[in-house]
Amino acid sequence: MIKHIVMWKLKEQAEGNDKQTNALLMKEKLEAIADIVPGMIKLEVGIDLGLDAAGFDVVLYSEFADESALAAYQAHPEHKAVFPFISAVRDARNAVDYAI
Repeated sequence: MIKHIVMWKLKEQAEGNDKQTNALLMKEKLEAIADIVPGMIKLEVGIDLGLDAAGFDVVLYSEFADESALAAYQAHPEHKAVFPFISAVRDARNAVDYAI
C-alpha cells in the first residue's frame, strides 16, 4: 500500500476569496475526485484548526493499493483539473509518498 500526503499553506487572499473560503473550496474540489481510479483506497481532506502557527492550512491524506494506482491518480484529467485553482491559492506545498 502507498500513502500519499500533501500539505498546503494558502495565501491570505487569492481568487477573490479569503484563506478560509479557499480552504473550503480546495476540500470540495479534492473530495470530488475521490475514487477516480481503481486502486484508490481512501482520500480525505482536512482543514487545519489553527492551533499551531507553523501548521499548514490544508492536508490531503490518501491511500493507494500500489504505485501504479498512485501514478494513475496523478495523471488523471480530473486530478489535473484542480491544479490551476490550487496553484493560484497556495503559498507553499509539501508532500510525501511512502509504502507500508
